[in-house]
Amino acid sequence: MPLRAASSTVHVRPAVGRRRRRLTHVVGLLVATLVATVLVAPAASASPESQLAELTVRAEANGTTYDRDAFRHWIDADGDGCNTRAEVLIDESSSATGRTGTCTITSGSWLSRYDNVRFTDAGSLDIDHMVPLKEAWISGASGWTASRRESFANDLGDARSLIAVSASTNRSKSDQDPDSWLPPATGYRCTYVSDWIAVKYRWGLSVDSAEKAALQDVLAGC
Repeated sequence: MPLRAASSTVHVRPAVGRRRRRLTHVVGLLVATLVATVLVAPAASASPESQLAELTVRAEANGTTYDRDAFRHWIDADGDGCNTRAEVLIDESSSATGRTGTCTITSGSWLSRYDNVRFTDAGSLDIDHMVPLKEAWISGASGWTASRRESFANDLGDARSLIAVSASTNRSKSDQDPDSWLPPATGYRCTYVSDWIAVKYRWGLSVDSAEKAALQDVLAGC
């Protein structure tokens, strides 16, 4: 299934890369996806509701053995010395970032949107996959090529795919979908489910019936 381009729907957090650095990484990731014979479709404006309606509903593929190592990350797609984790931290910091070595980010200023807490120590943050790797695996990624899974795990082409959040909330979320976990910051939940849907739509992943009902329930209050 072709990789869909990011929607132009406006959310609290921008739908596309907020700095020119992202453009360089898009080029690197597109090379990887072309190797995997994945074509990027033209951008299309669509609401979260319409994107959700287009997602395939099917039971999760729990019969396949999940292997986190099947999703290679974090990579340095453009060879500038900064891997995907570092690039997200640089992009999302509201101040200049401190670093050690080649590109280990140590300090900056980040708002963890899951719990609405600000951090200046990069070590207190995790880079969360909006759609967790295991969730992607059971929603269709188990049948992908290794190159496509690598592209998903390091997706800098859409700012909704990866987000810097507090380590505690990331680990609380773990691999749960919105049927069993939502951010404790209730004011962020509409953006969260919209971003979740956008990522699944972009990558052609499915939803299960309980997950879809939970997404619809949150959207109904947005």
